[in-house]
Amino acid sequence: MISQTAEYALRAMVYLAQYPEQAHTNQQIARVTRVPTGYLAKVLQNLSRAGLITSRRGLGGGFALAKPANEITIYEVVQAVDPIPRITTCPLKLKAHKDKLCPLHQRLDNAWEQVEQSFRSTTLSDIIDEAGEEGVLCEE
Repeated sequence: MISQTAEYALRAMVYLAQYPEQAHTNQQIARVTRVPTGYLAKVLQNLSRAGLITSRRGLGGGFALAKPANEITIYEVVQAVDPIPRITTCPLKLKAHKDKLCPLHQRLDNAWEQVEQSFRSTTLSDIIDEAGEEGVLCEE
């Protein structure tokens, strides 16, 4: 339902949220989240542009959350890398559907709306808390 890019972004953000006291390198995050390093670099760049993470260069540098995990929603992460596609006009460009969506496209958009609501109401902290002591992603 979500793209591979959004999945990778969520993995990276959950990992950073689990260990907020330190910065993590692209290589560390890639190893733990099992995301290709080159691909992850692009994902992290998008997350940084969205203001969700910060980056520091040099010794002790790396990536960290820009704000507490309880203030970052799943929705924000997904929107930063691959926005949820909402259907606002007829994809078929039919004149009869100019003012309202047909039943098919209305139902598809309703499904996306439910996903969006769920993502808006779930923070990174919620994910970590639900996982408990075993954690969501941890270094092996």
